[in-house]
Amino acid sequence: MSCDDTVDCGRRRLLVATAAAGGVAGVAVAVPFVASMLPSERAKAAGAPVEVDISKLAPGEMMTVEWRGKPVWIINRTKEQLESLAKIGEKLADPKSEKNMQPAYAKNETRSIKPEILVAVGICTHLGCSPTEKFKTGAESGIEADWPGGFFCPCHGSTFDLAGRVYKSKPAPDNLEIPPHMYLGDAKLVIGEDKKA
Repeated sequence: MSCDDTVDCGRRRLLVATAAAGGVAGVAVAVPFVASMLPSERAKAAGAPVEVDISKLAPGEMMTVEWRGKPVWIINRTKEQLESLAKIGEKLADPKSEKNMQPAYAKNETRSIKPEILVAVGICTHLGCSPTEKFKTGAESGIEADWPGGFFCPCHGSTFDLAGRVYKSKPAPDNLEIPPHMYLGDAKLVIGEDKKA
């Protein structure tokens, strides 16, 4: 073996070791860089769409998720709850949702894409309080004898039906906001994005 062959082996080992170290360093730099391009929790709260699995949401139940730092209610309304919406129109300030508090596809009696599923921002339109659910009907609700179920804002007494529509003569000036949303399947919902976006 000549002296030149020994130098080549050493160079080869050095080249392989340098390439391996460079590859490891490249991966170490690339992983945080790629991760930084994904939306952070702060970005999600600021408005990134939120995916929600509603497969376990039984009729009559409500779940709350956060979107843009606001509580968003998702309610699976029962048949009886849906029927009550048609009976109280004369008690509501904006029964046909004339004010622009919802996307066009939710401007209907149920204020929803699927009649049984309501998606609404859980913030009172009066002073930004968060109403509480009052799904029990009648006197048992603690509201009034003929209460059909809905929401009550304890701060100033505003009441909303199970479509988020405000009752007449209450401090809240508008119905609850319906955020942009769409379905990715029967059990997957995206809040903050719709097909037009």
